[in-house]
Amino acid sequence: MTGDVAVAGAGMHPWGKWGRSFVEYGTKAARAALADAGLDWTAIQSVVGANTVRCGYPGQVAGATFARALGWQGARVTSVYAACASGARAIDTARAQILSGMVDTVLVVGADAAPKGFFAPSGGDRPDDPDWLRFRVLGATNPAYFALWARRRMAVYGDTPEDFAAVKVKNAAAGAANRHARYRSPVTAEQVAASPVVADPLRLLDICATSDGAAALVLSSVDFARRHGVADPVRIRAVSSVSPRHPRTALDLPDIATDSAAGPGPVPDAFRPSIARAAYEEAGIGPEDLSLAEVYDLSTALELEWYEDLGLCAAGEGAGLLREGATALGGRVPVNPSGGLASFGEAVPAQAIAQVCELVQQLRGRAGDRQVAGARVGITANQGLFGHGSSVIAVR
Repeated sequence: MTGDVAVAGAGMHPWGKWGRSFVEYGTKAARAALADAGLDWTAIQSVVGANTVRCGYPGQVAGATFARALGWQGARVTSVYAACASGARAIDTARAQILSGMVDTVLVVGADAAPKGFFAPSGGDRPDDPDWLRFRVLGATNPAYFALWARRRMAVYGDTPEDFAAVKVKNAAAGAANRHARYRSPVTAEQVAASPVVADPLRLLDICATSDGAAALVLSSVDFARRHGVADPVRIRAVSSVSPRHPRTALDLPDIATDSAAGPGPVPDAFRPSIARAAYEEAGIGPEDLSLAEVYDLSTALELEWYEDLGLCAAGEGAGLLREGATALGGRVPVNPSGGLASFGEAVPAQAIAQVCELVQQLRGRAGDRQVAGARVGITANQGLFGHGSSVIAVR
């Protein structure tokens, strides 16, 4: 199923560590999105919530949880979980409902109240759970995997810790101008180098934090938007959803070993590049058409990987693209003009929705000091645990 849906409204609750319920954050983001759309809550025909499993039973039925918090009014409710890709999958679910003709308006909400420190598996013994095994067998937290990717880039492509630090400097400069970001101070390369090592070669300022936050979108059919006076809305043109192909020859969360490449024939295309490629094919565009990109910079080194996965440059050329200034504000294709996870931290079910909120503001020309001149096409990219890959393309 393909076709455009309109973004009628976008809203966010600031990221931080607020010590309150994820329901409060999500409700405020939802109300902000409704106000931005100029719609009353009763005009919403469906609610799709991105789940937050850590927040207990209400988090696992997020669609109903937010509908109840806003006041029951008869809308259908759906809840979606896909780890870090939950928000993108929620957007895709809403889009499918609209394009099928089932509804005209959908509220998409994601919110989280994240723990302090590393994400960890829930309690109990689960020896058949890869996520449990990597903690219990290897003691491998998320930053351990981020460091493996960084080491690989250093060994294969010649990237340096200074290149990684430059990503943080770039994103912190953008985040300083974003009122929703958690960290709003510029950062120097010297500050990155002076921060503690977490997983060599990555330091504390190379790795995103865990945060509280929320984001919401009101999506509608294009006809509905036009009937309500929006002649040229921002439109979501593509949402990709891909999974890996066997054999997987690169170690990634939460696996503790790669597949053997012996015997199965040609090794298929890598997982991460396939995420954007599927979105490009659906939207009928290519990387040369992009005005900006929002990517999942769980670490500074992973942002460089995304440059290549999005087709902004060839494999191994990500650091060079960064050094040229092409991905900074004012560059050829700014990446993470929101400030990225480096400035927000990770609020898992909200983050992919927040990426789209940034595209919306940029394509509307309302991003203030972060505005990408002449922005017409934007892409997001994120990867959720257990092979959930998603990308959203928005146009105007």
